[in-house]
Amino acid sequence: MERPNAWKDYGEEELRRVQDTAADYREMLSLHKTEREWTKALIARLEKAGYRDLAQVMENGDALKAGDRVYVNQMGKALLSFHLGKAPLEKGMNIVGAHIDSPRIDLKQNPLYEDSDLVYADTHYYGGIKKYQWVARELALHGVVAGKDGRITEMVIGEDPADPVVGISDLLPHMAKDQMEKKLSEGVSGEDLDLILGGQPLAGAEKEAVKAMLLSILKEKYGMEEEDFLSAEIEAVPAGKARDFGLDRSMILGYGHDDRVCAYAELKAVETLPDIPEYTCCGMFVDKEEIGSVGATGMRAHYLENAVAEILDRMGDYSELKVRRALRNSRMLSCDVSAGYDPLYAGAFEKKNAAYLGRGVCFNKFTGSRGKSGSNDANAEFLGKLRKIMDANGVRWQTAELGKVDVGGGGTIAYICALYGMEVVDSGVSVLSMHAPMEIISKADLYEAVKAYRAFMIDA
Repeated sequence: MERPNAWKDYGEEELRRVQDTAADYREMLSLHKTEREWTKALIARLEKAGYRDLAQVMENGDALKAGDRVYVNQMGKALLSFHLGKAPLEKGMNIVGAHIDSPRIDLKQNPLYEDSDLVYADTHYYGGIKKYQWVARELALHGVVAGKDGRITEMVIGEDPADPVVGISDLLPHMAKDQMEKKLSEGVSGEDLDLILGGQPLAGAEKEAVKAMLLSILKEKYGMEEEDFLSAEIEAVPAGKARDFGLDRSMILGYGHDDRVCAYAELKAVETLPDIPEYTCCGMFVDKEEIGSVGATGMRAHYLENAVAEILDRMGDYSELKVRRALRNSRMLSCDVSAGYDPLYAGAFEKKNAAYLGRGVCFNKFTGSRGKSGSNDANAEFLGKLRKIMDANGVRWQTAELGKVDVGGGGTIAYICALYGMEVVDSGVSVLSMHAPMEIISKADLYEAVKAYRAFMIDA
């Protein structure tokens, strides 16, 4: 029952493909660190692969047919792709879905204040983080500023080597006796995650001169007034590029593997589908998973079924019943990362049912917590079919659960999509240090995920 290490089976050609895939992913992970940036990059890649914006198709009144490729841009923060197949859409789709948001620190809408000749930004963390991991490290600012005139200004500060970076200070150990006696979860509070943005006063300014200096810089570079923070989305994320990890370069260290490693594997699969697949292949790149899949760009919103309705209409085959059938008859891989077994924290895992780095893409029959609460818990019949597809396509794969019973647990978008009645199972790449500012994955697992998602879309 033990799954073999994938590296042992690779020949020279496959090793080259593993490294080429990793290099492409590493660059994309380094350049794009927000859900907006990923959506923009995904659109560029999809259009290069022949996909058209469904909104433009609708505006032009164009018809759609088997073989056509379209995408749906959901508010610039989520994306759906559809490669139309031979079978009628009501027969269901082969869907792979990942999320493109990651844990981070967001600036509040009224963030700036000056204290003791330093200017700070108030923040609110996003997603499940260990707060102490985000202090005393370099952070970059990524985001957009929306002006009252409708102008949208993109912001990236801290990624170019010539850029300054920002960060959150910590208390020196010599004076931290009280802090270090607290529980780990209480050593740094959420309201203490304030970013230091500057420390030089503006010449001639008498009141809040350091804050005035910062605002003058923002005005000069971005045309931004303090009031513009009210309609801005600015995220603090770890600065710097993803890197090869390990002296053997077998792994990648980077911010946002959860869940952009699965989103990338899904993208690679979508880019390389046959001209006309048997069933329509749908790729989902969704937002807000880290905070419960809420909001208009989260999976709880109805943009998937709305898109299916519009596509059926463009195919001249729309009815509400066919929309429902298309969703009910679909098959889906909910692509999200799993906790990689870490020998340093072995007590949190049950070894026979853990995911291991380097042993291929993993399938989680259930997630949830405690008594599988909040889990999809996939059907055995569906898992049997997946075993056949993976083995027939030479995919190295493993099964896993998220930690010991009553110790681990977590949620994905699987149970939300299962509400349509479709078959769904969780599948993804194992990660060390999940939700930390820098996470670790195996290049082999990324490569096997690409193969798995493409095989599923073609053969399911």
